[in-house]
Amino acid sequence: MKRVRITNGTIGLVFKNNELIKVLEKGTHWLLFNEKLITFELTKKAIFPVEFELLQHVNDLVEKLHVIEVKDQELVLVYINGIFKEVLTSGRHFYWNTLINYSFTRVNTKMLEIPETIDANLFSNYELAKFIRVFEVAAHEEALLMVDDKFTQKLSAGTYRFWRNEKSVKIARVDLRQLQLEVSGQELLTKDKAAVRINFFANYKIVNSEKAILDNKDHSKQLYVALQLSLRAFVGQYSLDELLAHKVTIAEAVFADVLAVTEGLGVSLLSCGIKDVILTGEMKEIMNQVLIAEKKAQASVITRREETAATRSLLNSAKLMEENKMLYKLKEMEYVEKIADKIGEITVNGNGGMVKQLKEIFTVDT
Repeated sequence: MKRVRITNGTIGLVFKNNELIKVLEKGTHWLLFNEKLITFELTKKAIFPVEFELLQHVNDLVEKLHVIEVKDQELVLVYINGIFKEVLTSGRHFYWNTLINYSFTRVNTKMLEIPETIDANLFSNYELAKFIRVFEVAAHEEALLMVDDKFTQKLSAGTYRFWRNEKSVKIARVDLRQLQLEVSGQELLTKDKAAVRINFFANYKIVNSEKAILDNKDHSKQLYVALQLSLRAFVGQYSLDELLAHKVTIAEAVFADVLAVTEGLGVSLLSCGIKDVILTGEMKEIMNQVLIAEKKAQASVITRREETAATRSLLNSAKLMEENKMLYKLKEMEYVEKIADKIGEITVNGNGGMVKQLKEIFTVDT
């Protein structure tokens, strides 16, 4: 025989010919030479060397165990003294009940919804988090929950968690803010066959997320095409000059035309307008030439007006001087003064006739 000692916090199983015959608790015990002792710590999960079916005939063992059977699509949350410890998946699990206070919570993961009885603080614990799907819906968003590609419910802003199981779970997010769509670089022909490139914009909001996502594939692209076609139709009805003069009118016409389409897309068109009208290559040169010609014509008109006014002023002055000899002489003296300002010195050669002529300038006929 041999003596064995079971210490505090442990338990022993005695096997004879691979068959469990008794359970030993704390204390000193004697074993026969053909008996084998296996000890277990009472603070740890029990893992037996043989199938439990070969052990359960010993009542002393069964009474000291928590036997936890976990089925497929189930989880069991293990707590020690009310504190979360671990998660058990499908299978059979054993815990000693003689030393530690265990408690267990069973959940069905076949159901997507996580029961409210589970503390939300545990969701960040990796042991549990790996069994959970997490979806975030921002404050400016709305989302459609799709389970196995079927719409089930609409989700508002918040955090949503679902069990990770065999079902396919997706969410389709929708931005509820005002959105802008650019229809840029549209090369169009006007009524008078002028080639122009137009940049157009539209502001819109999604008002029916189910229509926008479920009933339509890529609603923003469909709105883009509707704006593009409507813009082409209306631009073709105007000449280039009319297009440049009636950009607001064309934008209003496009807005009214596209409203019929937006209802089916689940969106609300808020505003739209022509951002740029760009003339292409040759057309740009022609318009520049036209603009230069117009400015030259305007300048010519102004010049002619000034010349006419100057001529009229001269004519009036001539009439006054013809009627008034004194005024005529004053005008002569004004011109002599202007000439004198330009002369540095005067050298007079001759018979004195120059002096006589200068005197005559300043002599007023009576």
